[in-house]
Order: sequence, then structure tokens, then C-alpha cells
Amino acid sequence: MPNTTIDVKRVPAQRATVPDLWQSFRTDMDRVFDRFTNGFNLPSFPRFFDLPSTTPYAAPAIDVAETDAAFTVTAELPGMDEKDVDVSVSGDLLTLKGEKRQEKEEKNKNYYLSERSYGAFQRSFTLPTGIDRDKIAADFTKGVLKITLPKTSEAQKQQKKIEVKAK
Repeated sequence: MPNTTIDVKRVPAQRATVPDLWQSFRTDMDRVFDRFTNGFNLPSFPRFFDLPSTTPYAAPAIDVAETDAAFTVTAELPGMDEKDVDVSVSGDLLTLKGEKRQEKEEKNKNYYLSERSYGAFQRSFTLPTGIDRDKIAADFTKGVLKITLPKTSEAQKQQKKIEVKAK
């Protein structure tokens, strides 16, 4: 019987393409929120999980509320002081920046502990139309930053209550 050699090439196994359900869900939810916020001229929110991985601190929790007279942006910044926070408006963009520096030192008979951590954040929001930029105010109390974005008198007049009727 003659010697025959069969040349077998190793082909890497191909991975079955499985849809990334988490990514798909996030994209769908982003579309829903974008449609909602754009319809009411509300500030847009960046995706929390898309922050750079080099940031040791997560972006602060932000709440946005609206009254007839103003929008209010509230940010929780525990362990920070007003000197650590910068609030600015440039064009139609409201930007919050901050840097947290934390140092901890413990000396005991049996051990010495020294920890230092630093981290910066930045969040930006598109301002809705009808904001009186000259009257924007920011207050910092007990680790909570509150930014008041007053509406112009013209923007307040444009609001109209719509009666809801039952059938």
C-alpha cells in the first residue's frame, strides 16, 4: 500500500455570532430617552457606562427638574467642597467639572495606613431654549450642588395648560 499524506490545514474555529443583547437594549433605551427629551427641549444625558475607564470616580448622580419658572439641576458630590467644583456656561452647553482628592492616614501601635485617591469628572448638558443666562445661579450645601436655570419671562408666557377630558 502506497504512503499517502493528507495535508490538513488547521482553521480556527469560527465563533458563532451572538447578538450583544445588553448593547442592543442600551441602544433602544437611548433612542427612547432621546425622543422624549428632544420633544420637550430637555437637556441630554450622556450614557453612564460610556465614561472613560481611567476615571477612578464615576460621574455624579444628576437630577433635573422643571417648574413653571426654572429648571433645576442637582448633583450629589459627597466629600467635596465648593472650591472643588466648577460650573460654566459656554454657548448652549452647561458644564460641571470637579476633582475629588481624598487622603487617609491612620497610625496605630501595630500598623500604619496611608491611602490617597484622586479623581476628576466632567458632565455637560445642552441648555433648553428660553433660559435667562444672566440669572443662572449655583449653590453648594452639604455635598449637594444645586444649579438654578431660570426661564425668561417670554418662555414662561409660552406655557399653556391643556385640559384633559375624559370620554
